[in-house]
Amino acid sequence: MDFPEELKYTEDHEWVLPEGDLVSIGISDFAQDQLGDVVFVELPEVGDKIEVGKPFGVVESVKAVSDIYSPLAGEIVEVNSDLPDSPESINTSPYRNGWMIRIKPDDMTKLDGLMDASAYQAFIEQE
Repeated sequence: MDFPEELKYTEDHEWVLPEGDLVSIGISDFAQDQLGDVVFVELPEVGDKIEVGKPFGVVESVKAVSDIYSPLAGEIVEVNSDLPDSPESINTSPYRNGWMIRIKPDDMTKLDGLMDASAYQAFIEQE
């Protein structure tokens, strides 16, 4: 299982990558592993506002349908337009090709409340 050090993580198994004044968001390697083969992804539109803890998308796998929750509030500035046609990218490359959205957060200091890689690893070992 892969836990890149440069990412922040949530208890709902989303990852966050700060990139200047934007952040990219996706689901963790652990999450995609638990879901199994991803067959469908529903993402929001550019310009949509998202709120902390509220669903912004859906991932459907052969095992389950799961909401994806926003770790930060902000405005969506980019959506991974490749995912609807290649949802398996979430399984094969959850941190690179499987990113879901990029947002301009309302408050970048909220990143401080997310887990680093070692804290996330400890969290999933307890589940």
